[in-house]
Amino acid sequence: FCNWGHLRRLGLHPLHRRAHRGVQVALSSKALQYGASAGPQWVTEKLKNISLPDISGEMFILVDTLYYTLTGITIENLEIPEPSVEFYPESTGLKTSVSGLGVALRGGWMTTYACYRHDGGSFQIAVVDVAVTSVVRLGREVDGHPLVTSVSCEAHVGDVHMNFEGGARNSWIFQPFVHQLAGRLRGEMEEKICPSLEDSIAKFDYHLLAINISIDVNKDLTLDLSLTDEPVVDVSSLNVGLKGAIYSSKTHAEPPFEPQDFTMAEQPDFMLSLGVSEYTLNSALYAYYSAGLLQVFINESMVPSYSPVHLNTSSVGAFIPQLPEMYPDLLMDLQVYAREVPLVSFQPGLLQLDLQGAVKAFAVQRNGTQIPLFTLNTDSKFSGKVWISGGRVKGSVELNNLTLTLEATEIGQFETGKLEKFAGIGARLAMSKLNRLLGEGVDLPRLKQAELVNTTLEVEKGFVTILTDAQISLPDGMFN
Repeated sequence: FCNWGHLRRLGLHPLHRRAHRGVQVALSSKALQYGASAGPQWVTEKLKNISLPDISGEMFILVDTLYYTLTGITIENLEIPEPSVEFYPESTGLKTSVSGLGVALRGGWMTTYACYRHDGGSFQIAVVDVAVTSVVRLGREVDGHPLVTSVSCEAHVGDVHMNFEGGARNSWIFQPFVHQLAGRLRGEMEEKICPSLEDSIAKFDYHLLAINISIDVNKDLTLDLSLTDEPVVDVSSLNVGLKGAIYSSKTHAEPPFEPQDFTMAEQPDFMLSLGVSEYTLNSALYAYYSAGLLQVFINESMVPSYSPVHLNTSSVGAFIPQLPEMYPDLLMDLQVYAREVPLVSFQPGLLQLDLQGAVKAFAVQRNGTQIPLFTLNTDSKFSGKVWISGGRVKGSVELNNLTLTLEATEIGQFETGKLEKFAGIGARLAMSKLNRLLGEGVDLPRLKQAELVNTTLEVEKGFVTILTDAQISLPDGMFN
């Protein structure tokens, strides 16, 4: 089914080793700093128009119980200094610290004392000098989903200043209430900040668990982006390995080869580094091959009118003299298919493709019956380049070699030299048209929550590295 020697020459080996990463993703400290600078503004925008839940309670003052409610609480002002975010190898995760947080709240107050003294008005509360430090661990679920968990959290509220308006706020009952309430709110805030933060982290982890790690590339292919192992964290970067295998949606057959280990150089000037090994492309080619999709049937209706050669025995007879004598004035069909799995290899600055194909030729009788004529093996080598310019992915391709050999014949032996020469000319003309399209390029993919900027691409031995910065917009409801 597969030529193992062919696989080995391309640096791919039959299955006998542990799984490796087909795709690698690395985040740099620059990405963390972007998040640290953009995060406060995003949080401020999301919180400035929300209403907070009512706060109700009771406290004993002098001889009886006072019941209170703070209602209609809104955020009047929010000060979020830029946090400190760093990679934290000790916990294989991230450490975030922020100090000097402040929030100003406005709302209404109501009290009931001794069951008959009712009072109310408006209030302003300023919470100042809040400090929070959180450590999260990044990991991998058994099924390959990413995992994030809270490791530790510390919170401190500096002070709470309260200003009440309306009602008997200067009464002998109200003053003890204000004093006790400020202390109570400060204590409750300190107690609730970390549980609230940990709950948000758990909700974020739930969103990660809901991410589909098997993505439909098209109707025939699916891409497996499950994590292969635990993330690797050092003081300056986070590296994540993904399986990066592309499967046939029909057969889901495992490729008979594994990716080779590759190491991306650290790129501190870019937020994100993405490494895609030749294994990923080759697994896609194997998926097409194993599903029987690397074949095409060609008939005369598909040949352009301006072509010097048409699919009939008279026209092809210019290359095979006995053909029109044996089957005069008949149309022809061609079945073109891959004999082996096509394989791509990456070399510095260059992509190479080895394609071993075959062409079966048929004469078509007047009643539609196909008569087998001959089979040609086609062995071709292509090389190409790919780059990113002006936010578009561009490329070029060149035919390096094309060889035709007669594999089988039902019409007797014939020379293939003229056919090979004509096929080479036709292939190079097709390459010329293709290169015009590749030169125009296609836009970089636009992700739902991110736009790639300052993107570059480098072809290295065994893999392609895409280096980029990004502008992120977090979705509504991420932490709800």
